[in-house]
Amino acid sequence: MRIAVCGGPYGNPYALAAFVDDARARGCERLFCLGDLGGFGAEVDALWPILTDNAVECVAGNYDVAVARGDTDCGCGYRDPKDNEYAQLIYDHTLATTGRDFAAWMGTLPTEHRETIDGTDVHMVHGSTLALNDFWWESLPEDQHRLRAEASGADVVLCTHSGLPWQRRVGDTLVVNVGVLGKPANDGRREVRYAVLDLDGGCVSAELVPLAYDWRAQARSMRAAGLPEVFAETIETGWWTTCLEVLPPPERSRGRYHLYRSTLPAGFTPAEDRWGPSAEPDPHGDRPVVPLFGTAYFPSRLWLYTNFHCNLACDYCAVASSPKADPRTLPADTVRALADEAVGAGFTELYLTGGEPFLHPDIVEILDHASTRLPTVVMTNAMLLRGRRADGLADLAGRKLTVQTSLDGATAHTHDAHRGSGSWRRTLDGIRRLIDLGLPPRVALTETPDNTREIPAVAELLASLGLPADHFAVRPLLRRGFSESGVEIGEDSSIPELAVTADGLHWHPAGADLATSPDLHLAPAGTPLETGKQRVTERFFTARLTDGSLPRPVHCAV
Repeated sequence: MRIAVCGGPYGNPYALAAFVDDARARGCERLFCLGDLGGFGAEVDALWPILTDNAVECVAGNYDVAVARGDTDCGCGYRDPKDNEYAQLIYDHTLATTGRDFAAWMGTLPTEHRETIDGTDVHMVHGSTLALNDFWWESLPEDQHRLRAEASGADVVLCTHSGLPWQRRVGDTLVVNVGVLGKPANDGRREVRYAVLDLDGGCVSAELVPLAYDWRAQARSMRAAGLPEVFAETIETGWWTTCLEVLPPPERSRGRYHLYRSTLPAGFTPAEDRWGPSAEPDPHGDRPVVPLFGTAYFPSRLWLYTNFHCNLACDYCAVASSPKADPRTLPADTVRALADEAVGAGFTELYLTGGEPFLHPDIVEILDHASTRLPTVVMTNAMLLRGRRADGLADLAGRKLTVQTSLDGATAHTHDAHRGSGSWRRTLDGIRRLIDLGLPPRVALTETPDNTREIPAVAELLASLGLPADHFAVRPLLRRGFSESGVEIGEDSSIPELAVTADGLHWHPAGADLATSPDLHLAPAGTPLETGKQRVTERFFTARLTDGSLPRPVHCAV
């Protein structure tokens, strides 16, 4: 026998009618619905004749139980206040607009259905075998899948509630989350999903079917009912714009939006580089949700390590660079390709660092290309800016190119104690050289117990050279690489800034040395930047959800 099983019509009669027609066209002999008849759309009463006229067999979801009893909330199982705010809004609409006869009918529905169909023990539930409103996510640990499957013991368990379709074998049980008809699966597609199962003498197979329907009519009906615009937008785009916090990290990372705007720092606006505001409007408009990427918690700057060898061996280098370090040089064509890829991936700034980038034989050529694609910053100790290494550098003045260097003391004694004898004088010469080339540098000081008192004097020194005050910043000493003291940095305690090296993708530029910071390695070389963004997003929420806190920034950029 072939059966069709849907979840959550959510007040979407257009999708429910399409489900009936499509399932019949596929030869399905029986049709089932796993509950939550209301919950997102506007036309709940329009579902009833479709269900009864087509003999769709239903179990009750938490929504149906709540509406039938006249409860004050939907009992959806959300925990976040913003998720609950949106859930309450649509529940209030559903409760007010659902006819009492239909609500009473909902109250007659069982909360589960179990039947042997053609030799197969099939168990149908709404949330899971544990609870009516339990979210059975695909990303649950294996022991949690087993717990739910073993609580039933059926050959097949069918569920919904989470809204995201999937299927997998759990021991001897085939588990199918059939998805929902009421809204898309947060994948950028307007189609919704349902399941078709073939049951034959104890053998079973399932297919998750994408279902096209009149989504334009559904969006119009939602607007006509006065529902928030973001609800209709989900129907029109395929991306969820509400109820995000309930999503586990893997599921959340696959969507377009990840955070409620209200969770961002007060007064948040997308970052602007020193070249002035972008001519492009905020791509997220005034909607209440934004992607993690491009916020204060995941800046849209990409770090590229051109190489790791360096003319200095600073004793607190976070990535363990030195003259003896394995160069791990990125070829010029690779850097150019990454700069081009960064544009398509939505990055707004490039930071080129090392090691010492001016040991790369093609650094000026690299900067020439990069600065035509995006505002570019190159990090250097400013000691190698003469001769062939700097040929053509002056031609880049006026581009969207910034040179950043480091000065860790107002005196040679303080600076050289960590960076090597003679480095303070040569760095100052390099700063003057950059000013002469029309590339006045930004300067960062790594604060240590030795130089804290000299910070005002360093600022005065740089001002005397003609550098503006906003070209100087102080950054913390980090306990990574060669450094045995300083601020601890990890994916559970710092915001991510995607970095690319010859070894692949890394969580943060201060942890981009694979040997000394293997915990911050994300993916091998050749991994697309879009994949890197998704992995960062998943790791961010995995760390955040441990205790609910948000990480702090650790600035390597001025």
